Amino acid sequence: MSTLTKISFRSVAALGFAAGLAALSASPGFAASGKGPDSVADIAERVTDAVVNISTSQTIEAQKGVQIPQLPPGSPFEEFFDEFFKKNGKEGGPRARKVSSLGSGFVIDPSGIIVTNNHVIADADEIYANFTDGTKLKAEVIGRDTKSDLALLRVKPEKPIKAVAFGNSDKMRVGDWVMAIGNPFGLGGSVTVGVVSARNRDINAGPYDNFIQTDAAINRGNSGGPLFNMDGEVIGINTAIISPSGGSIGIGFAIPSSSVIPIVAQLREFGETRRGWIGVRIQQVDDAIAESLGIGKPRGALIAGVNEDGPAAKAGLKTGDVVVKFDGHEIKEMRDLPKIVADTAVDKTVETVVLRDGKEKAIKITLGRLEDSEKPKLVSVNKEEPAKAAAPKNTLGLGLSAITDEIRKKYKLKSGAKGVVVTSVDDNSPIADRGIQPGDIILKLQNEAIASPADVQKQIDALKKQGKKSALMLVARGDEQRFVPVPIP
Repeated sequence: MSTLTKISFRSVAALGFAAGLAALSASPGFAASGKGPDSVADIAERVTDAVVNISTSQTIEAQKGVQIPQLPPGSPFEEFFDEFFKKNGKEGGPRARKVSSLGSGFVIDPSGIIVTNNHVIADADEIYANFTDGTKLKAEVIGRDTKSDLALLRVKPEKPIKAVAFGNSDKMRVGDWVMAIGNPFGLGGSVTVGVVSARNRDINAGPYDNFIQTDAAINRGNSGGPLFNMDGEVIGINTAIISPSGGSIGIGFAIPSSSVIPIVAQLREFGETRRGWIGVRIQQVDDAIAESLGIGKPRGALIAGVNEDGPAAKAGLKTGDVVVKFDGHEIKEMRDLPKIVADTAVDKTVETVVLRDGKEKAIKITLGRLEDSEKPKLVSVNKEEPAKAAAPKNTLGLGLSAITDEIRKKYKLKSGAKGVVVTSVDDNSPIADRGIQPGDIILKLQNEAIASPADVQKQIDALKKQGKKSALMLVARGDEQRFVPVPIP
């Protein structure tokens, strides 16, 4: 399992909440109305039969074994070694072996449709669903999605089986009671209870992180199992824990049902996901960037690159735009946008609101499909111009140069690279801690294209006259580009 600083997704309840509840009950001011449920037995009895244990097996090729020692003919050990290696594989060669793993899942359709985590069944040769009545059915994969760590399975029961329904995870509040059922450490049908500890957790598991954090005990084997609300509805899929010991310490994570439902629907219908895509590269709007843009409180997603063949480019979105609303959804921070775009139907035309030059602008975008897109190509922002004279010394604490053949070779720049190259960074300058390094290319300064080193000083002088204290610099490094807020001296 994981450590305190590492998240594990390989099979993650068995510890109750009685001790914590007892201590809380004894504390002053603990009102009766604040107690947890007297019992979850009725809920557990109603839904347990829909929770299954997932067992898998996988054939692993063994590493090359020990070869028969080269012994002199007639050696007294020759006969012994011949007999030993005959019993333990030809010539001591490698032999395949089978490994097993356990996880959890739950039935969402009486005909035999089961949801689990993708990592529970990844690379498996055989998958079985084990039910509470002892029935064991072979399962086939309908579809899987590695980005969200979800998989959809099908079994063929002789008669309809117990199923559970999804609830609305968006209605869950921090402090609401939840119940987890799964197969921790192979102990099937284990029930644990806790509360929602936090919502919208980003644990760097994937591009669409939006986890529910819970203190309901989750351990090895709980992965893929359901997290229920007190109405017996599935509001999450238990997926990961943080643990220094491999066991529960009360920090578990579940994929919210609001994210699961559309993916399961697509896997069921198409056997694959069909996510929306607009073709932009974005970055977080922090305090410094917000100040540079003059937008007050940080919000939205700053577009740092636009795929020249993507829907955003065709619709007219530009590098430097800040997306603040998409299809009616407010974009409070950067990570909101990828999730909302991914959940939007392919080919749907939506209204996108951006901040451009301090004003809101509504733009219509028709979404493409993420899986069909190539790797985004960042748009070129400069026109071809001849190299000009170097900038005045120490402009913004940066040594700058036009892109010459010598500079291109020194910093291994692409043949089509345009802009101004950073050749040095003054360690004592205010810009030194902004992550800029020699070899970076400055493309824009406060949304103005930079074609020569002199353009940098010219733009700085203009911003000073306007009373600006900071500006946004668009910097490219290889195929990546980002905005960097820089102070104006």
